[in-house]
Amino acid sequence: MSSVIRVENVSKRYRLGMINRQMLYKDLQSRWARWRGQTDPNSLLTEQSNQASTNGEIWALKDIDFEIAEGEVVGIIGRNGSGKSTLLKILSQITAPTSGRVLLKGRVASLLEVGTGFHPELSGRDNIYLNGSILGMRRQEISHKFDEIVAFSEVAQFIDTPVKRYSSGMYMRLAFAVAAHLDPEILLVDEVLAVGDAEFQEKCLGKMNEVARGGKTVIFVSHNMGAVSALTSTCLHLQKGHLEDRGPTSQVVERYLNTAAAQHSSGKSTDLSFYRRGSIAESPAYLSRILVNGGQPGNAAVDLHGSLTVHLEINVLQSLRSAFICFTIKDQKAEPITTIFSWDQNFLLTLQPGIHLIEMKVDHIPFSPGYYYCDVGISRAVNAASADVIQNFPLFHVVNTGQVTHWTERPWGKVYCHGVQWNVLQDTACPS
Repeated sequence: MSSVIRVENVSKRYRLGMINRQMLYKDLQSRWARWRGQTDPNSLLTEQSNQASTNGEIWALKDIDFEIAEGEVVGIIGRNGSGKSTLLKILSQITAPTSGRVLLKGRVASLLEVGTGFHPELSGRDNIYLNGSILGMRRQEISHKFDEIVAFSEVAQFIDTPVKRYSSGMYMRLAFAVAAHLDPEILLVDEVLAVGDAEFQEKCLGKMNEVARGGKTVIFVSHNMGAVSALTSTCLHLQKGHLEDRGPTSQVVERYLNTAAAQHSSGKSTDLSFYRRGSIAESPAYLSRILVNGGQPGNAAVDLHGSLTVHLEINVLQSLRSAFICFTIKDQKAEPITTIFSWDQNFLLTLQPGIHLIEMKVDHIPFSPGYYYCDVGISRAVNAASADVIQNFPLFHVVNTGQVTHWTERPWGKVYCHGVQWNVLQDTACPS
């Protein structure tokens, strides 16, 4: 099968503190932040970024080489600052590489920043046509798909209402619905499955699966290892601008998470920004620490069928009303095992600005020995976009301290069922 994407020795260099990013709206963001004395939201100087040279330069990508065949669905994973979004911007021709070249065969569509181009004063109907045109769709094509887009977004009742009156969840639903109905040969997707509530995220994932099954070539960037595992067959792991690993998705994801757990144990990645999805520049609240079982900063040892106590330190910048916490525990293949919503226990957060400590207790952890990770999200309200999300945080590992003497090193299944009894109800001896 012929390749439709070929990346040859691609490198991208930025100069720290430089305004010109070849994108007008980011330049305006940076200038506005500096004028107000605030941190530049587009600054490339992060803990995970490459080491800058003495002349203030930084390599976001360095000597990247790979090919993608027609119809292949490829995931790209890596920590914040690893170069994932920079690579997609080069592939979508938003920015040019400093060196190397990219060869593309076919029409390319990008879902990089959902909702870019929406006008708050226009209705949902008008914004579908406006945003569709920006994304490269013809008016006739938009009209043909209009009803399908509205049905997918689930905002039909408000389609003639100005989007400035939409909730953030409704806004993102409509924006994704427009972007999801593009019809390119190559689709580039950057963390767009983070929109809306859990039900709508499942719907988005289903739409992406439909695109993939249609023979399109898809590159999918995400911190959601479950979505990457479900959607892609091959995966690339970027680390500090270098291509660290490539192979079948299940194997690359497992190696990636195991490496993260090892780094966390050695104290190299205890800062939550290492696990944060997206920016908190305009967030009303964010998670500043996750402490496990008496104050351990993650990767705590938990005895087989022992208990778990998690403390979440939340820095609230704007008042929260009726917010809640979503807590998902995942295994080392990034498959979700259980999700705990605080609203299920009628635990909603009304918090004033300041630092707050929230406790969650689980009396019994019926998991097999092994490493477990968590996703933690703070949502401002039901169906609203998350204020902050931490993903793939190494939470704890279950150890067998002698409770089970026959246990093998490789656990069979996710959950260890204890208290099992065996009885012979009828014993019919075989004839001699």
